[in-house]
Amino acid sequence: MAKATNTELIDLLGEKFGEQLFDVSEPYGLLTFSTTKDRIIDVLTFLKENTIINFNFLTDITAVHYPEKELIAVVYHLHSMVNGIRLRLKVFIHENDPRIASATALWNSANWMERETYDFFGVKFEGHPDLRRILNMDDLGVHPMLKQYPLEDPNRVDKKDEFFGR
Repeated sequence: MAKATNTELIDLLGEKFGEQLFDVSEPYGLLTFSTTKDRIIDVLTFLKENTIINFNFLTDITAVHYPEKELIAVVYHLHSMVNGIRLRLKVFIHENDPRIASATALWNSANWMERETYDFFGVKFEGHPDLRRILNMDDLGVHPMLKQYPLEDPNRVDKKDEFFGR
């Protein structure tokens, strides 16, 4: 399947997983869909090991915090170098229990990506061989990319309107 199309990929995934995949869209031509945290390893395994589509490269794992919904989206970007197609897979987890299975058994490169996502968002990847901070200090008590804090210090005096004639 050289240069596979998103439609062919959606059909193949629909046959295998059906209603377990949802929110299917194609923003800017990038196939994007969601699944549940219970099915994530099954979906990733299928995407990697299926000889027709062969998503052999894990490009990125990151997260997005949605504080108004109390959710964290764990986002996987995969690339089939053989077939020249990419996709984005999302899993939404609750911010009070940010746990999801580790993909390190499928891709060795998931190791550091999951550590970075843990470091910045607090997502705990269950089964990860060495889940610890990778960029921030070990004694940092927060996960800096969570939108739990005001963007600016409300006590800053240089941002007062009266200083700008307003």
